[in-house]
Amino acid sequence: MSAQLWWDVARAGGLLSWALLAASVLWGLALSSRIFGRRPRPAWLLDVHRYLGGLAVIFVGVHVVAIMLDTYVSFGPAQAFLPFASTWHPVAVAWGVVALYLLLAVELTSLARRHLPLRIWRRFHYLSFGVFVFSTVHLLTAGTDRTNPVVVLPVIAVCGAVLVLTALRNAPQPPQPTAPRAAPAPRARRPVGPTVTPPPRRRAPGARTPSLTGR
Repeated sequence: MSAQLWWDVARAGGLLSWALLAASVLWGLALSSRIFGRRPRPAWLLDVHRYLGGLAVIFVGVHVVAIMLDTYVSFGPAQAFLPFASTWHPVAVAWGVVALYLLLAVELTSLARRHLPLRIWRRFHYLSFGVFVFSTVHLLTAGTDRTNPVVVLPVIAVCGAVLVLTALRNAPQPPQPTAPRAAPAPRARRPVGPTVTPPPRRRAPGARTPSLTGR
């Protein structure tokens, strides 16, 4: 077994976990910014977002376990789970440690979404932006791939896509058109013109005019 095997596994796990996390963030932004339209979306679109996040957690675990088994850096539990405890690039490693805890907070609250108020779940889910930023800084400042253009250029492109989708998501929505109100029925207009007075009725010949006394 090569002495560098666990280091390569750690590198591969870290790159895969970042790619899955970035895909999950992009997919979630696409759903929330209504790129797929305003009509009801099938459930599998949301399931893809969840599966990407779950796979990112799995490969983060692969990354952490492999880096602890590697003998080149000699990471222990304290160096792997406590910020600034590592003597090897302590600041760069701290970015990754904080991103790990934020990712766990997002995933655990997502699993317990049915038991949490929507307001609480939404606040924790906004931590996904922090996970993406912290993990990206960790990727670009730690390890041997931080100067590899094959890695750096896609990272820059993904960051640009995240910014664009975030701007679309937060852009004000145009007002929805409302159905025009029915106009009231016109009232019947009274005829305009001179008023015609009917002629007085004539009394028959010989008819007596009634007096005030009734006689």
